[in-house]
Amino acid sequence: MKLDQETLAQAVTSARVPPPPHFPFKATSVSLLFFGEQETRLLAILKADREGYPWRNQIALPGGHIEETDPTPMHAALRELREELQIRPENVAYVGSLGHFQTLANRVIEVFVGTWNQKDEIRPEEYEIARVLKIPLKTVLNTHIENRFHKRMPDYDELLYPYDGMVIWGVTAKILHFFLEQLYPLV
Repeated sequence: MKLDQETLAQAVTSARVPPPPHFPFKATSVSLLFFGEQETRLLAILKADREGYPWRNQIALPGGHIEETDPTPMHAALRELREELQIRPENVAYVGSLGHFQTLANRVIEVFVGTWNQKDEIRPEEYEIARVLKIPLKTVLNTHIENRFHKRMPDYDELLYPYDGMVIWGVTAKILHFFLEQLYPLV
């Protein structure tokens, strides 16, 4: 499956994005990045296996907390890409925001969707990241279709996207579900 820039932009700009919550959550931002010449892939990370680390062994999107020095949430997403994976801002073309998603750990995540031109050599920050995942978009879309997730929000324990012996769950699965629902009518 190959996702072109126009279809990606249409999926993001037509989305009815979730607004930020009204209560005080810790603000974070992540990148939902797509890349690939022949087949569109999603860039994700497997969090490190560290004792006491709240996101231990979870599949996530690259990103993190918004710092006071970040002029905007998008700048925070770009900073985090550089810090976590050594992806330079000039090699990312953002399409827009998918809105805000709440976590169980009192965080609110703004998701920025874009493409990466693959001109960087990924070097993960080993303290936080155990592995970089290059997930075929077709894999998660097929799961979405096969599990009949289209036009419904499955319960937390049902909303799972398996990949390579691991499972995408929680807020990352919720973000993927929302994105796939925007993309579904276009592909």
